Amino acid sequence: MKHLGPITGQERLRDRAAHALRAALIAGELRPGTVHSAPALAAGFGISATPVREAMLDLAREGLVEPVRNKGFRVTEVSERDLDQFAEIRALIEVPTVGRVVRLATSEQLAALRPLAEEIVRAARDHDLIGYLEADRRFHLGFLALSGNARLVETVGDLRKRSRLYGLTGLDERGELLPSAEEHLELLELALAGDATGAEACMARHLGHVRSLWARSGDEPAGRRAVRGGRRTARAPRARTASGSRKQP
Repeated sequence: MKHLGPITGQERLRDRAAHALRAALIAGELRPGTVHSAPALAAGFGISATPVREAMLDLAREGLVEPVRNKGFRVTEVSERDLDQFAEIRALIEVPTVGRVVRLATSEQLAALRPLAEEIVRAARDHDLIGYLEADRRFHLGFLALSGNARLVETVGDLRKRSRLYGLTGLDERGELLPSAEEHLELLELALAGDATGAEACMARHLGHVRSLWARSGDEPAGRRAVRGGRRTARAPRARTASGSRKQP
């Protein structure tokens, strides 16, 4: 399996293992409901079990796996109802907060988010799902942080951790990831123009697209269905060089 092979490089082994495991989750190499031991995964990575176990504990704190006594870790199965509730809570929090940020933040604060919005678009074009998720996380939480409410940011961050992997490969395979990525630039332009109402509508539409990732008929768990729907698109993250000049608002 492409994401569960040897780990090399200078980063901490724990971080490298966590990165590879996230990629394997997205690609469907670690299926929802299956149990994996740290020693077995470590053998595939070509490293000791300790950093893999630590990485799995990191994923457990994010709700992506759960410990199984004397066996290892089970990949979490999340129901469509859970995902619906996560999306509903995010909309209740993020939509009005976006409007508040537009009214409170300075142009300089908003413009500082442009490189992240552009990074999201680049990652979508490159089919770099890990890069997309990281830039998307930093953009959304960075935008919300301009509200000055650290607890709000923490709450949304936790909701994102519990739902962010599901359906992303399918979105990419259907050619819908790039339009979703470009909504971040649209949101930023509306915010820079001082259009709070338009920014709120853009965020509501964007979160509606997030909801559509797992909206399918039937009772199959959302995580399992997302895996079945797309296993080959997630790719290892690419090294990035510092970009050149940015377009100024």
